[in-house]
Amino acid sequence: MISKHNGEVLLAEPRGFCAGVDRAIEIVERALRKYGRPIYVRHEIVHNTYVVNDLKAKGAIFIEDLAEVPPGATLVFSAHGVSKAVRVEAAQRGFQVFDATCPLVTKVHVEVAKLAKEGYEFVMIGHKGHPEVEGTMGQLSEGIYLVEDVADVAGVQPRGDKLAVVTQTTLSVDDAAGILAEVKRRFPQVREPKQQDICYATQNRQDAVKVMAPQVDVVIVVGSPSSSNSNRLRELAERLGTEAHMVEGAQDLQAAWFEGRQRVGLTAGASAPDVLVQAVIDRLREYGALTIRKMDGVVEDVHFPLPRGLGNRGMSEVVPPRS
Repeated sequence: MISKHNGEVLLAEPRGFCAGVDRAIEIVERALRKYGRPIYVRHEIVHNTYVVNDLKAKGAIFIEDLAEVPPGATLVFSAHGVSKAVRVEAAQRGFQVFDATCPLVTKVHVEVAKLAKEGYEFVMIGHKGHPEVEGTMGQLSEGIYLVEDVADVAGVQPRGDKLAVVTQTTLSVDDAAGILAEVKRRFPQVREPKQQDICYATQNRQDAVKVMAPQVDVVIVVGSPSSSNSNRLRELAERLGTEAHMVEGAQDLQAAWFEGRQRVGLTAGASAPDVLVQAVIDRLREYGALTIRKMDGVVEDVHFPLPRGLGNRGMSEVVPPRS
């Protein structure tokens, strides 16, 4: 049990949903209200089991292959973005498409297309198999090289001397820094990524953990195993020397983690809804937490517009942040 004397939970700020996740979920919900069930979604709309199951219950069907979607259906692209080939196939099959790609990911796609026309090749810093990486690399048929760590940089063999770097947006500046430094050492003339290509939400949540982790005995991250940014939060706390655990919800908490601990740090990945965080807080109270204290942190006030065709009369075209 958490120490009874002054057991405290420190809540990271910010934590949980970002504007891109809010927008993606809202797109699916509005499409369901406007067109009825089913609405098909290519890939998990965001990487959170609770969110995906909630949308399934409302009538969303998640698929990986467009062949699973019947003719004339309504299709939503997930927040992670898709390759050019998927866009072309969706158009050829005649689906009504709503694009829930996070605008920060779209910016990277636009940058890749623009620089490719100028003759650039690319080093992509990211995780193999992540849908965002597949979507970004799929903007080009050749000339883009994935590196997952510093060692991978040695294997990059560009054909020309015009080279640019792009990163998976769910990495932070810190995540990418060591790899980027090696790319610059090997290719001194490389065009660096724009600072704003890094997801503000990923950076802010990691910065909050940096402040919180040294002040607590154990860190709990609410997030699904498939969530890249949630995994990074847990890893960051551990790198800072604090025991850390990632849970999908209160049911995953283990009392032994909190035995004799006075302070518990709590945060959530950018795709984890607040309802899960509140359930974890309730369980921590059962374990002996006496006070819940929200840390000072960055207040995010980012809103992304919805696609045309999904704005209803009396409903804002800009997605307000969810609690």
